[in-house]
Amino acid sequence: MALAFTKCQAAGNDFLIVRWSDLDELGLTESDLPELARSMCDRRQGVGADGLEVLGAPGIDHGDTDASLRIFNSDGSEAEISGNGTRCVAAALQYEAPSGESLRITTRAGLKVLRLIERRGRKFIFDMTMGTPSYDLRDVECRIDTSLGTRTVTVLNVGNPQCVLFVEDFDFDWRSLGKMIENHLHFPARTNVSFVRLTNAHEIDVKFWERGAGETLSSGTGSTGAAVAAILAGKASSPVHVVTPAGDLIVTWHGGDVTIRGPAEIVVVGGYYGYPVVSP
Repeated sequence: MALAFTKCQAAGNDFLIVRWSDLDELGLTESDLPELARSMCDRRQGVGADGLEVLGAPGIDHGDTDASLRIFNSDGSEAEISGNGTRCVAAALQYEAPSGESLRITTRAGLKVLRLIERRGRKFIFDMTMGTPSYDLRDVECRIDTSLGTRTVTVLNVGNPQCVLFVEDFDFDWRSLGKMIENHLHFPARTNVSFVRLTNAHEIDVKFWERGAGETLSSGTGSTGAAVAAILAGKASSPVHVVTPAGDLIVTWHGGDVTIRGPAEIVVVGGYYGYPVVSP
């Protein structure tokens, strides 16, 4: 029996969406979710994606919201939230059953509200409220030591941990540095890493190294963290146009909740047969 899934992408960040009710029917348990994420997200032997999203999984109270969501990275680790991933879920829900302009989705990082701005067939644009960023001013442009030298970084949390580095260009091995910082002792739970090149006061160019996924073409929370860090450091002003390798996002922040606007697209609806086999 195939496991039904929907594959979506948001500015090049791709996710597989499944329902807990379908997993339960196949006999899978909560402990199977990390292995399911690894197998489904494998780009050679699975479907391929940056992460797996499970709707209605145990561990999060659905309450009176439209959906509850747990997110697993491609390495099987669980993330608190994904900005792009949550927009993908909103797109899948709207595609299955259009339900007006607003959606309320509960994540490990709390309730997120998404407002539909535009729809063209399988393509959607949403505004998403990300909540209020958490930071200590002492962590704005602080310094950490790495084996590749001492680096100036800005550390904050936008529902998941972020470490932002401002760079003049990307003509260096930022992937190795991103992997090193992700696993730095300064971040016991690991961190997402963004490399930011300033274009002007309202535009930044960003490369992403995501915790549990490695290099990604885009990141909603990474874009949010990068924009907020640039504003905190006095290098940019809201709104911030975030240019990623696969699409652009717009982050708005004036000191309270931060909002991100971006696309999400339904790519594939199918069935997966490689899920963990449950012994009788």
